[in-house]
Amino acid sequence: MTSPHITKENIEELDAEIEIESLRKVEAALFISGRFMTIQELVALTDVNPIILKKSLADLQDKYKDAGISVIQQDNLWKMDVSEDFIWMVNKLATGSTEFTKAEQETLAMIAYKQPMKQSVLIKIRGNKGYDHIKHFVELGLVNKKKTGHTAELTLSEKFYEYFHLIKGEKISE
Repeated sequence: MTSPHITKENIEELDAEIEIESLRKVEAALFISGRFMTIQELVALTDVNPIILKKSLADLQDKYKDAGISVIQQDNLWKMDVSEDFIWMVNKLATGSTEFTKAEQETLAMIAYKQPMKQSVLIKIRGNKGYDHIKHFVELGLVNKKKTGHTAELTLSEKFYEYFHLIKGEKISE
């Protein structure tokens, strides 16, 4: 009976397998999260060594460089998202009639344009249906609602900017 010999080739083969499996785990984590994640979050989620994880992130950036998907790094945060070339399409889908009614779109647009905006002013303009719209947007995390006196102040949340792929303070154009 012979015992298996540890060779340089065996070790390199095992390292390559571990690297491929780690890359797949990191890719799946970024894909499903839909948000920016820290290295620590990715390590905790995937159980991948931080050094291998950083290499996997760089490899994924290369893999998706010319694809419809990209791996984005902002400071020490990482996210998989639609390529800049196709954000217009995502915005079109996100604001389409299947996501929000035309009336909801108009209410959200008014909040975005006028923020910070008093809820009472919005209701005077949009009517009582505005209460339902506000409730829906708050539930989705797109709008912040803060009680002030007898009304509430409405502002856009960070999630709004992430959801519509916008940068806070940047003018919105067609």
